[in-house]
Amino acid sequence: MSGQFHNFLTKHFIPAQQGMPERRYDLDWLRILVFGLLIFYHIGMLYVANWGFHFKSTYQSETLESLMLIVEPWRMASLWIISGIAIRFILVKVSLIRYTFVRSLRLLLPLLFGVLVVVPPQLYVEMTANGALNMSYWPFYLAMFTDNSSLFENYQPGIWPHWDVNHLWYLRSLWEYSIALIILLPLFNTSYATTASQWLFKQRMAVIVLVLSLPIFIIQITWPQDTNRYPLGFIFLVYGYLIGWHASFWQQLKVNVNALLLTFTVLLSVFIIIYNTVWLTLDDSTPPWLIIIGMVVYSLVRVLGVLTVLALAYKYLNKKSPSLSYFNDAVYPFYIVHQTIVIVLAYNLAPMALGPVIEPLSVIIFTILLCFICFEVIRRIDILKPLFGVRVKKNYSNTVKKIAYFCGTLFIIPIGLEIIF
Repeated sequence: MSGQFHNFLTKHFIPAQQGMPERRYDLDWLRILVFGLLIFYHIGMLYVANWGFHFKSTYQSETLESLMLIVEPWRMASLWIISGIAIRFILVKVSLIRYTFVRSLRLLLPLLFGVLVVVPPQLYVEMTANGALNMSYWPFYLAMFTDNSSLFENYQPGIWPHWDVNHLWYLRSLWEYSIALIILLPLFNTSYATTASQWLFKQRMAVIVLVLSLPIFIIQITWPQDTNRYPLGFIFLVYGYLIGWHASFWQQLKVNVNALLLTFTVLLSVFIIIYNTVWLTLDDSTPPWLIIIGMVVYSLVRVLGVLTVLALAYKYLNKKSPSLSYFNDAVYPFYIVHQTIVIVLAYNLAPMALGPVIEPLSVIIFTILLCFICFEVIRRIDILKPLFGVRVKKNYSNTVKKIAYFCGTLFIIPIGLEIIF
């Protein structure tokens, strides 16, 4: 009976290992670079003119929007597709139960700690800057644990009253998608899915781009704009899982890297023009066909952007480096603390009126410096590592490990249930 169950799991829940490479350093480097880019993107959110953020500098620019649009379509899509590829690697190496358990601990513990400790200063700055708050931080923080509906009446959305995930939505969604993917593994591991993906990745790159862009386009025209990042993220994660280590796909990227870069550059330029001439002046008189064209271009730019950075990384970054392990460990700590640092810094620098050059440079320099300081502290204290998604490498006794796993499980159950239900 146990043999039949093992065969069932192997057939339906474990991806085939054929062609799996030893290590994909290019994906590690790309993940590091995209998370690093995310820090600069969120700093840019302080200064971009027409996009909302928790706190805005007085030095705002509309020109900055066009610069940020160079990365906006593909930055998160790249992370999702890398996450999908990583899940395929993991499922080959560990059991489904261990995958679910360890994945939950590694994502939900940092999410819980981030929501309770890291994120609240962002809300404090936002409410204070909006004139909705006139108190020091500690009384404000204590009030978050109460049902103070009058204080937070305009700041209610979140996983609990007053508590929201803010920039940590990636961790929440990654956990949700990881669980959803498990349920769908029997579908994605069927011979039909394998045959279809093998057929697609042997086609010309233009066909691959069009097929991958179609679901993105459908979501963008049918899903509310303020929440469509969630289904889009899941679609790209599924793309990553299906791509995995298909040799024909990666060979296509390598051969077409120049064509991808050129096509992406041209369509990106068209997209930025459409944004500035159509979307910024969008009203009831805007022809629907013009909006559809804009969405088609946006969908193509999303997919082309991801494929281009994957191709460039595969061609130039698939190299081992002594610093790779350090920066891999630094990714989650930097990601978790950076936005709070950015907002608190900008809020405290604003009264100094440093100007449109000195202020953003100061925010950039001090954000990077403080992120490194935080990580250097975290990597030296084992009890902090799980709270920031860093693996504990010291070999503790089995008793200590069991106690740690038990405590971690107790901590993540409430937030896990809240996310699911």
